[in-house]
Amino acid sequence: MLRTWLILLSFFLCLTLKAAEVEFVRVWPAWRDANSFRRISEYFDGAEVSDGKIIERTQPKSRTGFYFFVRLKHPTLALKGAYFSVQYITPYWLETRERTFPANEAPGEHQYLLGLTGSDWTGHETHPIAWKVDLISADGQVLATSQSFLWSKPPAHG
Repeated sequence: MLRTWLILLSFFLCLTLKAAEVEFVRVWPAWRDANSFRRISEYFDGAEVSDGKIIERTQPKSRTGFYFFVRLKHPTLALKGAYFSVQYITPYWLETRERTFPANEAPGEHQYLLGLTGSDWTGHETHPIAWKVDLISADGQVLATSQSFLWSKPPAHG
């Protein structure tokens, strides 16, 4: 019986340690137009310069959109099969929407630009009412989360 409890305890401690190894340093939501991504070298070779960031878009051919800039630390944990879940509510779509983006990186510190682009966003004048970004492991465990103040507010009762 004691052995069973020790095995269960060590299993749950491993899960806790795994989640503690991942940290959102910062999540910064903002609108970006396509020109903000252009660098002079792109005019010569046609290749987009990422400035060391991992850029993921809902519509890869469209650069203009609303982005979540995510700085992520995971010094010992590889993110094989992990993904970001971005949930958001806007004035135009009052139901919660969700988009997912891959996060398959080796241990370290990474910067991501997660873009809701093309027809997935209504324009530069639209800002989310509330949002939440989760990093989820391949087995479905939430490794890190960040959210806007309004996301944490309870629903209104009327």
